[in-house]
Amino acid sequence: MTEPSRRTTKKTATAEHRWHLAMDDFGVEITDLEYAVMRLNQSFSRWQSECMAAVTGATLSGQENALVHVIHMHERPKTIRDLLHMTNRQDVANMQYELRKLIKAGLVEKSGTARTGVYYTTTAEGASVCEEYARLRETVLLKMAEAAAGIQSAATQATACLEQMERVYESATREVATFHRRR
Repeated sequence: MTEPSRRTTKKTATAEHRWHLAMDDFGVEITDLEYAVMRLNQSFSRWQSECMAAVTGATLSGQENALVHVIHMHERPKTIRDLLHMTNRQDVANMQYELRKLIKAGLVEKSGTARTGVYYTTTAEGASVCEEYARLRETVLLKMAEAAAGIQSAATQATACLEQMERVYESATREVATFHRRR
């Protein structure tokens, strides 16, 4: 006797969520997760931009904001390769543009040469902005999150789930790029 597929279609509350991306309960669950991640990403980006604007008056995108914090992380210089790896990005040209914008804003500085290696660090102003941002984040966001019932354990579980899904998406991306791309 074969084990029943976990993708079997059942009459459930998710029936109304079915469409071409979600034909069964499992598809609905994954699609709902994807939409939640997309909405979270937009909310997170708006939060980052507003928090940075409150601290500096500068208008930075969520990715630019994240980049300055990753550069400041552990107060160690980072190469563009480090930054791409740490943020799971591949868009070198966009990152170079963002880095130029952060340099122009006086938050990041570039040192070294192509021959010796190019490194990015936060300036004194950039470090100060990162620290002020962290204080505002703690005062507003973390206090609100702490007041939400069960959010700490839910965050731990969500992080594990999202990291697992990241690995699934990376594997699925390689599969599609390798075997399913039309010419």
